[in-house]
Amino acid sequence: MKHDNASLNTMQVRQSQNADFARRLLAWFDQHGRHDLPWQHPRTPYRVWLSEIMLQQTQVTTVINYFNRFISRFPEVCDLAAAPLDEVLKLWEGLGYYARARNLHRSARAIAAVGGVFPDTQEALEALPGIGRSTAGAILAMGFGKRATILDGNVKRVLCRHEAVREPPLKAATLKALWAAAEAYTPQQRVCDYTQAIMDLGATLCTRSRPRCTECPLQMSCQAFRLGMTEQLPARAPRKAKPTRHRIAWHLQRPDGKLFLERRPESGIWGGLWSLPEAPEELLLEEALDQARESGILPDGPPPTTGSLIRHTFTHYHLELQTVTMPVHEDFHPKSLSGDWFHHDEALPGLPAPISQWITQRTP
Repeated sequence: MKHDNASLNTMQVRQSQNADFARRLLAWFDQHGRHDLPWQHPRTPYRVWLSEIMLQQTQVTTVINYFNRFISRFPEVCDLAAAPLDEVLKLWEGLGYYARARNLHRSARAIAAVGGVFPDTQEALEALPGIGRSTAGAILAMGFGKRATILDGNVKRVLCRHEAVREPPLKAATLKALWAAAEAYTPQQRVCDYTQAIMDLGATLCTRSRPRCTECPLQMSCQAFRLGMTEQLPARAPRKAKPTRHRIAWHLQRPDGKLFLERRPESGIWGGLWSLPEAPEELLLEEALDQARESGILPDGPPPTTGSLIRHTFTHYHLELQTVTMPVHEDFHPKSLSGDWFHHDEALPGLPAPISQWITQRTP
């Protein structure tokens, strides 16, 4: 019985500490949190979902303008579902991580197919393309007011410091511990405000570098602050050097100024966007020319002109695209490519940002 009483006392202390965590965070949020974000007025499951997808790997300041444009064009989920993918990708242009836009469109169509009713369970939300455990939790908490747990990048950082988690948060065991902490601290009441509050804390005070600990409502219980480890946590996994991939991009130029753009496959980088045709592998220019001419992508004729280099960095590698300009006749169409001819004065389809910049820079 003595052991049982001790366990009960420990549990009660822990519950009191958890409640105090939420109470202090909510009191801070009421005074200092972000209450005027566009997806908060009105706050609906659709608007929360759209904002959460956009906010993956992207800052709030960048997302606001994109969100406003999307909501203006697609005020409801069925409007998004009815739009062609090209239009969705065009509006997404420059936001990066284009798989998010493709999954957004696929999910909208799945929701529209059941009458436009947004799912309101963790399992049903996670079954939609592009929605994981944390995003589903955010939609439930902020879109439906249900008690649900989130663990986005900001929350991971807050909890890693508060609990003094020494291992990188990407490790499976570390993630399990962080989810357990997130679940324990999430209150039964005001879950919508709490969810926004802990994200706001990570975004504004508990930042990656130079956290403003003296202003933090959780300072008294933060183990990293007590140990003087706020700059060291969260621990980072060793960085691997990013390889550089080299490709050749064909700039087919007609006398009327039009250039050929290829619709990229839905999978892979820049999936579903339009771009310059590329040599399929890393080849020397002469090899790539021979291969392109044999396949009918390029016509026979004088040697093309080597143009500027397009550089872009992805999560796992750097890409260098060597542009090569080839003048062609107006009746020429490259074989085996899914694409079309466009003039820079026309409304261009959705393009990767570096390709769009390249076209803009060479436009007279």
